[in-house]
Amino acid sequence: MTTTKSEPGSLGASLKPRHITMISIAGVIGAGLFVGSATAIEAAGPAVIISYALAGTLVVFVMRMLGEMATANPDTGSFSVYSERAMGRWAGFSVGWLYWWFWVLVIPVEATAAASILSRVIGSEQWVWALAVTVLLTATNLASVGNYGEFEFWFALIKVVAIVAFIAIGVLAIVGVFPGSDVSGVSKLWEPNGFLPNGFGAVIAAMLTTMFSFMGSEIVTIAAAESPDPAKGISRAVNSVIWRIFLFYIGSIFVVVALVPYDRLDDGSYQTVLQAIGIPGSARIMDVVVLTAVASCLNSALYTASRMLFSLGTRGDAPAVVRKVTGNGVPWVAVIASMALGFVAVIGNYVLPDKIFGYLLATSGAVALFIYLAIAVSQLRLGRTMRTRGEVPPVRMWLFPYATSGVIVFIVAVLALMAFDENQQQAISFSLASAVIIIAIGIYRQRTLGSSSAASDPTDEKDSLV
Repeated sequence: MTTTKSEPGSLGASLKPRHITMISIAGVIGAGLFVGSATAIEAAGPAVIISYALAGTLVVFVMRMLGEMATANPDTGSFSVYSERAMGRWAGFSVGWLYWWFWVLVIPVEATAAASILSRVIGSEQWVWALAVTVLLTATNLASVGNYGEFEFWFALIKVVAIVAFIAIGVLAIVGVFPGSDVSGVSKLWEPNGFLPNGFGAVIAAMLTTMFSFMGSEIVTIAAAESPDPAKGISRAVNSVIWRIFLFYIGSIFVVVALVPYDRLDDGSYQTVLQAIGIPGSARIMDVVVLTAVASCLNSALYTASRMLFSLGTRGDAPAVVRKVTGNGVPWVAVIASMALGFVAVIGNYVLPDKIFGYLLATSGAVALFIYLAIAVSQLRLGRTMRTRGEVPPVRMWLFPYATSGVIVFIVAVLALMAFDENQQQAISFSLASAVIIIAIGIYRQRTLGSSSAASDPTDEKDSLV
């Protein structure tokens, strides 16, 4: 659905093309790339490039599938709505609530990360900064979707410039442009213990870690529904996802493992490289970049959680009150509800023992894979329907249905691998438990309330409300 500001009770459409473009370009650049990549590199060594390539390829296929459905029927509920149309109301309910829960739990993680940096650089208590950052970004989300887009535009621009500059500096270092530097060439790809120091099993384990840093690529399909031309924005984002992943992730990680030994990333992968090259103020530069990435992720978490909650409310799968919107088309109740629960989790991060909060986070640890699986299954079913009807959306999945089926098998295999990986077992077990509970509630609701909702009739998809 393409909503407009003039429709009472609906979302606005004030996201500009440049907002959608930058959200799509930088959507794959999460805070995990800057702060989580060192863990993956230490686990797999230089072969972590393969880990990122495998995870990135999966995301490319998932975005292609999502792009096909989203360009055919843009909707702020995105894959939650498509899951409902493909598999039933229980699926839309389950996917929507799992995705909302994931982003609500992102809020305390990112708020705490931002507060840690600000407290270290400026001073004051961490909880003060956590409160300030959360309140500021909540206010921008409440003002208008255009405000979210504007903040995200500049956050994204800083991330893009930082990554491109890092790669450029790294390439110059590789070819020996910095004569006073301690690093040059690509010899570290085989040092100190070869390209594959810990075996291929470590590559797969690292892939499980890197995969979650890509979460957020799909936000553009949600945001585009609040723009004047959703299909065009989604098409551009999906068609450019290959070069974005290749440049931002694989390109920057290649620079890291080519210049610095994989077992010497004590200060984080990017900061270590800049320090080794001899770039002055590397620590402060990375503080600014990481803070920007964290703020961007927090901004998107509030936006995405509120829109998914609004969509659930519109379909009758959340309290009707979350459908209330301001004159600017902002679902203010959904924003406040998502922020409130997220900030309760922020408080919990400070007052609860680390182990308890870790269990809470683990309930959403594998949600990314669950969402990807739902997207693939939905596209397999809806894609067949579209092709039977002769419909040709602007974006079409490659090698359908074989590639889609292959992605489904691959995701199931990854989930199985997580079950046997000691470092991932808690995430998969707790996530599976939360998914089972939500799915059970969804099935119960479908049986008691019926399968019909605003999105469940596939014969009337283009006229469905949200």
